[in-house]
Amino acid sequence: MKRFPVGRVRILLWACAVGLLALPPLARAQPYPAKPVKIVVPFAAGGPADIYARAIGEKLTAALGQPFVIENKPGGGSIVGTDTVAKSPADGYTLLMMSNTHTVNESLIPERPFVLMRDFVPVAPVNSSDLLMVVHPSVPANTVREFVAAAKAKPGSLNYASSGPGTPYHMAGELFKAMAGVDVVHVPYKGSSGARTDILGGQVQMMFDAITTMAPHVRAGKLKALGSTGKARSSVLPDVPTVSEAGVPGYEAVIWLGIMAPAATPRAIVDKLNAEITKAANAPEMKEAWAKQGAVAMSMSTAEFARYMNEDIEKWARIVKISGAKPDQ
Repeated sequence: MKRFPVGRVRILLWACAVGLLALPPLARAQPYPAKPVKIVVPFAAGGPADIYARAIGEKLTAALGQPFVIENKPGGGSIVGTDTVAKSPADGYTLLMMSNTHTVNESLIPERPFVLMRDFVPVAPVNSSDLLMVVHPSVPANTVREFVAAAKAKPGSLNYASSGPGTPYHMAGELFKAMAGVDVVHVPYKGSSGARTDILGGQVQMMFDAITTMAPHVRAGKLKALGSTGKARSSVLPDVPTVSEAGVPGYEAVIWLGIMAPAATPRAIVDKLNAEITKAANAPEMKEAWAKQGAVAMSMSTAEFARYMNEDIEKWARIVKISGAKPDQ
């Protein structure tokens, strides 16, 4: 029987040991995703965030070959679901569908169990949707400038409705007040339904709401549209000027959605998701479908998205401070 020199045997054993030690990292290095990915939506099923998350999830499933599963975890003004993701492993398999509700909450709800830009990494924006500034026909103003003039002539004589304290519609109203320099009384409701009913009935005078929701009432002559809230005119009502061009320069208040991941998620995974989400959101058929809902696809690098979010946090922190806004209890 042939004998191997002791030295050669030791070398072979050492090589085998090194190979075994290398197996776990190699296993972890398998292409992402290697199993289903969960996208947590911290809002109720059936809302815009849920609908758009499912649309993006379907595209990612087709592109990456693993299911992207939507899980709704509403509660606490998005706090419950968001905290779940913050405490999840930073491995790319639990993601958060977030919105500018989160950037507002950074100053509106200081006792949150997480800090957005510390405990998460921005992955990619998805889309943005304009609001519409509408007034009841009884209001003696047909333009933003006329509304501002009326509000300045009699401070506190006009009011606006919102779906509740701290909501995007409330913040849009407070931003308008601050930038236009007017005193308009906030009338908060428990949800949008009551606010919409009362502005249609003339019980309240002005409101910021989703442009696709308000457009039919404008076309029917039940409400007057003074301005849309994006940087450019909306395809839903292209003849309606933006609030910025109609009298309050620089005004912008949109609802936007994006994807974030736990802070320590590997950069390679974040970059891959950014590329795939951007591709999905900007697919021609997706953009066409979203345009019918008044939504516009967004496209940013991870660094650009982080800057956008930081600017949004600072913007709404100023408005929360000026207005003294408090979360709905």
